[in-house]
Amino acid sequence: MNLKTLLSKETIALHLKGTTKDAIISELLDVLVSGGKITDRTSALNAIMERENKMSTGMKHGIGIPHGKTSTVSDLVACIGISDAPVDFDSLDGEPCRIFIMTLSPLEKTGPHLQFLAEISLLFKSSEKRAEILKAASAEEVLKILAE
Repeated sequence: MNLKTLLSKETIALHLKGTTKDAIISELLDVLVSGGKITDRTSALNAIMERENKMSTGMKHGIGIPHGKTSTVSDLVACIGISDAPVDFDSLDGEPCRIFIMTLSPLEKTGPHLQFLAEISLLFKSSEKRAEILKAASAEEVLKILAE
């Protein structure tokens, strides 16, 4: 599983406008729809919110990872969104988030989903990497940072 191969400039959104968890999730779903990654937005939203209602996907260090499993995708799909302003995401550390990684995976495939989440957590442990992502001026720059 390689985060860099799952993402493209079409699945990276800078300057998210949402100011709430629900607004951010909606905006990220729009990125996946416009990027051609999902066709059934309602089912995808239901999967994300079902997971979110079990336990918040707001992690530490300003990162939110809304994710879910759904029959509307045949392979793992992902997008990244970056907000200029911190957003309350019910994070484990109580801090707001600015970096959001959304992923949806098929119901019957657990391996890629877990591998992806593990790779994200490793990648964003670095405070330098997080700072670079937050300063990125373009989707291409985000991809370059992720490839380093």
